[in-house]
Amino acid sequence: MIERLTATVDGSAMPVHLARPKGFAGPRPLVLIMHHKGAVDEFTQDRMTRLAEVGYLAAAPELYHRTVEAPLDAKMAALRDTQIIADSVATLQAVQAAAPVRENALAVLGHCMGGRMALLAASAYPHFSACVAYYPGNMFKVWGEGPTPFDRLSGLACPTIAFFGNDDQNPSPADADKLDDALTGFGIRHAFHRYDGAAHAFQNFTDPDRHREAQARDAWGKTLAFLATELKP
Repeated sequence: MIERLTATVDGSAMPVHLARPKGFAGPRPLVLIMHHKGAVDEFTQDRMTRLAEVGYLAAAPELYHRTVEAPLDAKMAALRDTQIIADSVATLQAVQAAAPVRENALAVLGHCMGGRMALLAASAYPHFSACVAYYPGNMFKVWGEGPTPFDRLSGLACPTIAFFGNDDQNPSPADADKLDDALTGFGIRHAFHRYDGAAHAFQNFTDPDRHREAQARDAWGKTLAFLATELKP
C-alpha cells in the first residue's frame, strides 16, 4: 500500500508518495524516486512497491505540483533545476518526519528525466549514499538557470550505477561515454551498463513498444544488488 504525505516547498503543497516495507524492524534505508514524464504513475508505483518488498522505504514526490492544471508536456517544460533540488530535499525531510529512516542510508533513483534528476539531486545534496540513473537524457541542458546537470557532476560524491540502451538517442552512446569519462575524471566509483537491442525507456512495462523484458530484468537485478551493497538493508 502506498500512502500519501504532504511537503511544502516555496509555498506550494507537494504530494509525496511513500511505500513502507512490511515485516522489517527498525529504521530502514530510504530510496528517493524521481519520477519520469508520466509522474507517479503505474510504472513509478511499481518500482516503489518492488523496493518496499525487499526492505526499503521508497518515496516519490509529485514534481509537477506547481503546474497541476497544465497539460503534461507543459508540466515537464515548466520544471526548473533549482526547484527540483528543493523538492528533493523537502521530500527527504517529509519522509524523515513520518517514518524511521536509517542514518547514512539514502539513495536516489530515476528513469528518463527522472534519471537526469537523480544525478542532479545527488550532485547537489551531499548526503546520498547511492545514485541510480536509468537512461538520463538532457544532461547537457539546463532547465531554468544555472549549470547543467553535467556541469554539476563535480559535486557528486556517492557511488553511482547507470543503465543505457545502445539504440537510444537521448542519451546516445556518445552521451553515455561522456558521462562515464566525467565520473572517472572526478574519481567517482561507478558502473555503466549498456544494452543492445534496447532504446529509451526499455524498462517501462507500460510502454510495450519500447519495453524490453530481458534487458529490464537484468538491469533491475543489478539495481537491487547495487543498493544492497551500498545501503545494506
